[in-house]
Amino acid sequence: MFNNSILAELSGFSNLKSLDIRWNELNGSIDAKELHVLSNVENLFLDSTPLDISFLQSIGILTSLKILSLSYSDLNDALPAHQGFCYLNNLEELNLHRNALSGAIPSCLGNLTSLRYLDISNNRFTGNIASTPLINLTTLQFLSLSKNQFQVPVSFNSFANHSHLKVLIADENNLVAEPIGFQIWWPKFQLKIFSLFNCTIEEHGKLRLPNFLYFQHDLRHVDLSYCNFGEIRFPHWLLQNNTRLEKLILKDSSIVGPLILSPHPNSKLSVLDISNNKIQHEIPRNFCSLFPHLQYLFISQNALTANIPLCLGGLRRLRMLDLSHNNLFGDIPEELGVSISLFYLRLSNNSLSGKIFPKFYHLFNSLGALYLDGNKLEGKILDFSPISFKNLQELDVSDNHFYGKLPRWLWNNTELVILDFSKNHFEGPIPMGLCNLVNLEFLDLSLNHLSGTIPSCSNLQKVMHVHLAKNKLSGTLSDALFINSSLITLDLSENTLTGRIPDWISTLPALSVFLLKANQLNGEFPVHLCRLQSLSILDLSQNKLSGHLPSCLSNLTLKPRSEKSYTGSTDFGLLLFDKIIVDMGLTIYNLIGDSDTKKIYPFIFQEEEVEFSTKGARYTYKGNILELLSAIDLFCNQLTGIIPPGLGNLSEIRGLNLSHNNLTGPIPSTFSKLKQIESLDLSYNNLNGRIPPQLTEVTTLEVFSVAHNNLLGPLPDRKNQFGTFEERSYKGNPLLCGPPLNKSCNEGDSLGTPSASSSEEEHGFIDMVLEFVEVGQRAAHEVAKE
Repeated sequence: MFNNSILAELSGFSNLKSLDIRWNELNGSIDAKELHVLSNVENLFLDSTPLDISFLQSIGILTSLKILSLSYSDLNDALPAHQGFCYLNNLEELNLHRNALSGAIPSCLGNLTSLRYLDISNNRFTGNIASTPLINLTTLQFLSLSKNQFQVPVSFNSFANHSHLKVLIADENNLVAEPIGFQIWWPKFQLKIFSLFNCTIEEHGKLRLPNFLYFQHDLRHVDLSYCNFGEIRFPHWLLQNNTRLEKLILKDSSIVGPLILSPHPNSKLSVLDISNNKIQHEIPRNFCSLFPHLQYLFISQNALTANIPLCLGGLRRLRMLDLSHNNLFGDIPEELGVSISLFYLRLSNNSLSGKIFPKFYHLFNSLGALYLDGNKLEGKILDFSPISFKNLQELDVSDNHFYGKLPRWLWNNTELVILDFSKNHFEGPIPMGLCNLVNLEFLDLSLNHLSGTIPSCSNLQKVMHVHLAKNKLSGTLSDALFINSSLITLDLSENTLTGRIPDWISTLPALSVFLLKANQLNGEFPVHLCRLQSLSILDLSQNKLSGHLPSCLSNLTLKPRSEKSYTGSTDFGLLLFDKIIVDMGLTIYNLIGDSDTKKIYPFIFQEEEVEFSTKGARYTYKGNILELLSAIDLFCNQLTGIIPPGLGNLSEIRGLNLSHNNLTGPIPSTFSKLKQIESLDLSYNNLNGRIPPQLTEVTTLEVFSVAHNNLLGPLPDRKNQFGTFEERSYKGNPLLCGPPLNKSCNEGDSLGTPSASSSEEEHGFIDMVLEFVEVGQRAAHEVAKE
């Protein structure tokens, strides 16, 4: 721990050659005026040390510097153009990663002709690479330009004079096309690593692969993912020309057509990701012999047809296999079931059929994650020895045709994090053994034929999402369920649960989605729900709840929450840039130095999905869309009393359904403050008075209904969204008038044009009725408040 000026404490070390004080908690500061005490330092590491731009303006006096590392140092503004670091002629390594530097690269950077390593990634630099001094730094071996605002010519011919480049990383910049007639160029360098991840193509055009790649034959890692290259064919020549290629990442790169491979084997390839493309037909029969040492294979979200190749089970090093979201059919090969290396297997959303058990009994010895959801698999899941489940953490067999009772071996696997058996035909009770799954975070047993009561599992302290909807579960909630502070989603809709909603629900501080639709719950509306400050979706519809709506509901924030969209972690993440070592004759570098730039595949992860009725229909919300939904549905209960005006404070709400109850009194004018609401249904109640004209201020409404109440008077002006609502929004209120209803607010329109006197009499009568009703409503409101 340093105090006051850091450099002042080093004044006695005149012969200091290397200074490393990165990642410390410093009480002092770096005083640029005292830099002379480091005049002999050759290696200076100040990463994560707060610095002012004046430091770079003064550092030119350290002429002995060879290595300068200033990542995460809060540097901002433009680099100094004519002073400071531009005079460090002996500098061989410069790291400015993850600061806030902006503007163009100053031309004086071209003076640093000894530079071999340059990392200026994660800043805000601008300009066309072809016009920067980088083209003069021909000694560079490592160059990272990632996450800036550079314009990068797709040919990369700006580096035509570079003969030493080994690593070139240009992720997340703007690619620009070359002019028509541009000639192919032959590079002088041979790269080991080339990355163009997530590029932005200017002018919304389409590009071809950088043509200099045709002349590379020493590549070890290539990442061209998330770039729209304009319907290219699989570049098999990359594998043929680079026999030592280990990782090829072409995810979402606009690859079309069949997967045509070179006939020459590549024994070094360990990672192949060609997911999210439009690859058709089948996986070639010689695939496994061409890549015998594959460890990670991802071909999901393509248009593959035919069977899963039997040989994939024979790849002895294969750790992760993802063939999901294709059109594969037939049985799952038994060869996969005897693999001793597979850790992660995802075959979701295909048309696979047949029975899987006991095919996978041996596979469970090593398997950590198995996803078979969204297929046509069938049969019983039998019981067998639980000793096989020493690693399994994720199991999803949802949306298939499995039947029978839940297997007992599930409850002995204490490592399970994700368990999804939904959308099948399982029957019988949920065993108390569920409580053994102490690491469980996600549970979905919905859409089955499960019966009996819900186990009480107070020891499941990690569970965040519980889905048991659409079964035949019975009993009360008083002693059931998962009383812990982690619960975010609780979906028990469409069962036969009875009794009251217990007080312990209010002890769940993280509960955001609470769904009890279509049960037989009774009692007064539970006031304790007002204490759920994380609540954003509440569905208590189609029950037998009674009593008044509590005014404390207005205290709910209903804010959108990301926690309700996903569950899981990245513990099984595949580091596709995993410490690839580049020997430049200087220092041994890890290609990626921080978690932000590691490209991690999150394999322990489950997208949340819930059903919710709004806008007059039932929708399924999942992932990011679910994150934004905030709604309350109390449809079809026995609620009475007035609608609390304070509900107008629910500024984040998007859907509110109070229909089919016995609510009385006026529609609160405060509803005009619901600036996010898209669906408001107050139909089939006993509401009276006028529809507040202020509601026309709500411009987000898509569905609005006050049908079948006792409302009267003229409808709101037909402006904004109210100009779109039809007669059905208001039907069943005989005293309402005005367009779009066929009833004018002037009595006698049906008999002809009224006289002025009759019109005045009608208006006088309506005003008198409205005044009488409003006085009665105010009196009722005062009584309710007392």
